[in-house]
Amino acid sequence: MKLTVVGGGSTYTPELIDGFARLRDTLPIEELVLVDPAADRLELVGGLARRIFARQGHDGRIVTTSDLDKGVDGADAVLLQLRVGGQAARQQDETWPLECGCVGQETTGAGGLAKALRTVPVVLDVAERVRRTNPDAWIIDFTNPVGIVTRALLQAGHKAVGLCNVAIGFQRKFAGLLGVAPAEVHLDHVGLNHLTWETGVRLGGPEGEDILPKLLAEHGDAVAADLRLPRPVIDRLGVVPSYYLRYYYAHDEVVRELRTKPSRAAEVAEMERRLLEMYADPALDEKPELLAKRGGAYYSEAAVDLAAALLGSSGSPFQVVNTYNRGTLPFLPDDAVIEVQAAVGPRGTSPLPVAPVDPLYAGLMANVTAYEDLALEAALRGGRERVFRALLAHPLIGQYAYAETLTDQLIAHNREHLAWA
Repeated sequence: MKLTVVGGGSTYTPELIDGFARLRDTLPIEELVLVDPAADRLELVGGLARRIFARQGHDGRIVTTSDLDKGVDGADAVLLQLRVGGQAARQQDETWPLECGCVGQETTGAGGLAKALRTVPVVLDVAERVRRTNPDAWIIDFTNPVGIVTRALLQAGHKAVGLCNVAIGFQRKFAGLLGVAPAEVHLDHVGLNHLTWETGVRLGGPEGEDILPKLLAEHGDAVAADLRLPRPVIDRLGVVPSYYLRYYYAHDEVVRELRTKPSRAAEVAEMERRLLEMYADPALDEKPELLAKRGGAYYSEAAVDLAAALLGSSGSPFQVVNTYNRGTLPFLPDDAVIEVQAAVGPRGTSPLPVAPVDPLYAGLMANVTAYEDLALEAALRGGRERVFRALLAHPLIGQYAYAETLTDQLIAHNREHLAWA
């Protein structure tokens, strides 16, 4: 089995490598290719990756290359973890929206749109090159904004599935609170990427008893603290929202916080500098503890599980993925990309039935889906007016004066990445 990671020079890749090594019985990789245009970073990450494999007794071959076509040739699956523009672009995404009093964040709001505009054309180019060399390869997208990027891939006819670590993070958290194995926890997870709610927590599988009310009654304070939302809000909702919902439910509070502290991009950039220094140490043969602060918790476990199921190796039969709606949520178009539990196998993904969704959540999903439609149109066709329409449609913006100003700022800060600008 050959698996290729595009964006393999990321400082987060050792987390993925550690998962591949530990879970080699689930996903027996014979050749792992790390592809990245940054040769210096790739050398450091690749060296550590080989040492991790050696320490854990994995006999798979690790190859590093800056040649994308060579790297994806013959791959059974290609995992995308790109960051077009690097942390410098992320720094901009997180700062200039604040000037209008809007959330500055890399996956939602104006910053999220900027990332989508930079990313979609690049990902589609990568996917086309994968299709030329191996049309049967699965593409697993972990590149944000996952929902928009996955829809672009599916719309272009690629064998693609989107992956996010939010659900597996909740699964592990709830399992710890309940004192059970993570595999015993099945989530009724519904929404769009970075706009999801846990409407049920079941033990044993999709048909298991829903113990969410009990979980909230006994552990509501811990859940609320993790989400940085007041406990009474969680109690009134009766569900567990993704921590990204705080950008919606406490928007102005978040903006005030973001204006008074260093950006997450600045923190990550410093972390990356320190991590690369560690990776250069030839004695290091395991992922350093600092990597846990980098973000993306449990990404490796989720990636292994999904790849294994898609390639028919093993893997859980039910997983939270980003895939076409296909009537699962009747208030959204069939070709909207939703994030829900699905049956996963070599033939692809099939969303499980979802109970009727409370209008409190369905309305916001519909609103953000409309924004994502317009965002993808802007990413594919370009043009100032399309950018403006997407920003005006976003519930975190929604005022024409803000949309006008943010449109100009987005284009100015991203001109080098926008072919049409």
